[in-house]
Amino acid sequence: MSNMMATQAGDAGAFHDFDLSRVPTPSFVVDEIAIAQNLMVLADVADRSGAHILAALKAFSMFALAPMVRQYLRGTCASGLYEARLAREEYGGEVATFCAGYKDSEIDEIISLSDHMIFNSPAQKDRFLAKCQAAGKQVGLRINPEHSEGEIAKYDPCAPCSRLGTPISQLTSEVINGVDGLHMHTLCEQGFAPLERTWATIEPKLKPYLSQLKWLNFGGGHHITRDDYDRDALVNFIQDIRSRYDVDVYLEPGEAVALDAGILIGEVLDLPQNGMDLAITDISATCHMPDVIEAPYRPAMMGETDTGHIYRFGGPSCLAGDVIGDYGVARPLNVGDRFAFLDQAHYSMVKTNTFNGVALPTIVLWNSRTDDLRIVKQFGYDDFKDRLS
Repeated sequence: MSNMMATQAGDAGAFHDFDLSRVPTPSFVVDEIAIAQNLMVLADVADRSGAHILAALKAFSMFALAPMVRQYLRGTCASGLYEARLAREEYGGEVATFCAGYKDSEIDEIISLSDHMIFNSPAQKDRFLAKCQAAGKQVGLRINPEHSEGEIAKYDPCAPCSRLGTPISQLTSEVINGVDGLHMHTLCEQGFAPLERTWATIEPKLKPYLSQLKWLNFGGGHHITRDDYDRDALVNFIQDIRSRYDVDVYLEPGEAVALDAGILIGEVLDLPQNGMDLAITDISATCHMPDVIEAPYRPAMMGETDTGHIYRFGGPSCLAGDVIGDYGVARPLNVGDRFAFLDQAHYSMVKTNTFNGVALPTIVLWNSRTDDLRIVKQFGYDDFKDRLS
């Protein structure tokens, strides 16, 4: 099998013609043109609707592209101290920070880095309200709409007994005291209709408090850059809320920034057989794509076929469950063959780890128009050792 394993593009886009032998393995390769196209879509929605659109660093924080993100979006949202520092140091613009629980030892620095401080509970809001107000920062409270749209319970912030957000049924004037805006995050890789249904459910419950607010933040999970997303409906929805309630509207897309913009390239190391054909690779589900195990989900492989030769792909670690999935290929594999998993720029890159001493993937930036290729970061033994003691 050649280094160009792909025979059909699928949603591979420009990567269909990328020579997988150009980079070491494993490697994340991100197409800066695809990122720019996603950002242009988001900027258009922001311009037409008047929304503040922030890039969620928890999903995609490749700060080599921070200048490009700054060009199109208003800022970023962070999940704690380190992301807030990265946001302020590399991206600029607005920084909105939400954390399920802030530490006393970090709160002053986080406040200094953030424009919006969003709290998970009234208790945390009350505890740090004076500090935020003294620093002139906007204060937000995350709510739980108690309306589920998520398909997987453990990824649904509105699942029963969720630790995320203050249940909307617990809102009172006292709870809202000192709050400039409300934040909610209820979606995951979804279109406009779930947002519309969520708002229809919670709007009557929020009406007593909307006149006191400066903004509403609808969080992330919006697949705005997907071709079938109803962006006109989203624009009209935002315009209507802004005009009727005189509030700013924020969105925090993460995946939408890097959707279909990156691949993860690996190499076949061994081809054992045990009841079926197996492929041991230098890509590990547990180390490089942990959502495969946690979600779970099955990443698409470039050039996979429904028929042909079926292999169970897995990583080099000792974890029995380090299995990526079963994939069909056009012809039998050979040791040394290259392959690529699609749509790996978001989440996979930020979740990598060095369990078993498995090497972290190289990070590569590619321009699909000019064919320029640049290795942004290579990792070695010190990156593994420095995490330990």
